Amino acid sequence: MKISFEGKVALITGAGSGIGAATARLIAAGGGQVAVVGIPEAGVSAVADEINGEGGQAISIPTDVSDSKQVEESVEKTVERFGKLDIAVASAGIQMHREDVDLHRLPEEAWDRTHNVNYRGVMLTCKYALAQMVEQGSGSIAIISSITGISGRSANVSYMSGKTGLLGLNRHIAVHYAKHGIRCNAVLPGALELTPNHDRHLDPDGRAKLMNETIPMGRLGTPEDIAPTVAFLCSDQSRYATGGEFVVDGGITSI
Repeated sequence: MKISFEGKVALITGAGSGIGAATARLIAAGGGQVAVVGIPEAGVSAVADEINGEGGQAISIPTDVSDSKQVEESVEKTVERFGKLDIAVASAGIQMHREDVDLHRLPEEAWDRTHNVNYRGVMLTCKYALAQMVEQGSGSIAIISSITGISGRSANVSYMSGKTGLLGLNRHIAVHYAKHGIRCNAVLPGALELTPNHDRHLDPDGRAKLMNETIPMGRLGTPEDIAPTVAFLCSDQSRYATGGEFVVDGGITSI
């Protein structure tokens, strides 16, 4: 089933790499107009240039999602360029592997930085997208959470707790904005080949070996494994889905 995004405008945070970039490419390939949002500037510019080079329509908007004004302006710039906002994908996230340790030893700066991006940043993305969507009377939001949001296995307490909080935010939006014609769903990716801030992981090779042995499908995931679910939930094909939590993890949470 090929999903069409003709006539749709999407804003995607964290779109300079990973799931955000893969989703931006997929929506653009389906005919959607895409605002590629995030930092660093080089990443979002490269993804937008790639989309435009392949005949799609994209703009890059360098944005620190923890900054309220920058997020508000990213929505404004998207609407100025494309005339509306149909889809918002809140994908930006960080993972402070070395600093995000057991709670009794946790540097509070690691907690604050992680939540400023992963929780506050998603909240701000949803807030300003919702303001535009309420005015329009329609819209679809996808929040990228994690299977760490439904499990206590992660050693990164700030990352895990933030991803858990996103599930509550997802339900709130789904329940309270349905009357405005707006849907919201959460996607919970499993372990991917590259985690956020993968270069800061304490033992990437050991993690990969353990995950490959543990995941029922026998391999780590990729952004391209996750993006189709995100895109589907943003499309008209999923018009009756809202408030859902969609796990895409190679089966590891079923163990």
